[in-house]
Formats: sequence, C-alpha cells, structure tokens
Amino acid sequence: MKQLVPALFIVGAVMALTGAAIYITGWIYAPYIYTIGAGFIALAQVNTPVKGKSKTLKRLRIQQIFGALALVLTGAFMFTTHGNEWIACLTIAAVLELYTAFRIPQEEEKEKQ
Repeated sequence: MKQLVPALFIVGAVMALTGAAIYITGWIYAPYIYTIGAGFIALAQVNTPVKGKSKTLKRLRIQQIFGALALVLTGAFMFTTHGNEWIACLTIAAVLELYTAFRIPQEEEKEKQ
C-alpha cells in the first residue's frame, strides 16, 4: 500500500497534465484522460495518512482534499462547458495543491521538534 499511493499520484498527475494540454487541440478523449488522472490524484491524496495532530495540519489537509476535489470538478467543467471556464477552476485547484504541498511538510517538521 505504501508504494501504491505514490504510483497512483504520479500516474494521475501525468494523465491530468496530458489531458489538460491535449484539450486545447480539441481531441475528443482529452477530458476523459484528464478526469481519470484527476480522480487518481484525489484517491492518492485522500488515502495519504496525516502525520500529526495539530489543528494547522488538519486544516491544511482539508485544503489539500478540497484542491483534489476541485481538480475533479475541473474535469466536469471540461465536459459541460464548451469554453475556457474550466481553466479558472483548474487555477484554483493548482494554487491550493501547491500551497499545501509546501506547507504540510513544514508543519510536520515543526511538530516533530
């Protein structure tokens, strides 16, 4: 299980990046590739254990999961809207994921000390 979660995250990230990049070309299967990849990312992040008990760490974890759900919501926007509205949702998800990717390890290190 320890090796499955990082592998799932990497495969999902590659699929999401590929699907988002190919969507611009108008290929019909691009939203499917992106949505499956975003689902893999969300599964990997939900199944990652929390390594601390502080309120800040729990808040950051909730933000991380919300960012993963926003990635999946972006896939739904790719299917339902025919413009570029999905880019706004993807930007919000990316900012949340990037913020928590740096802050969670900092908080875990602070809690160890």
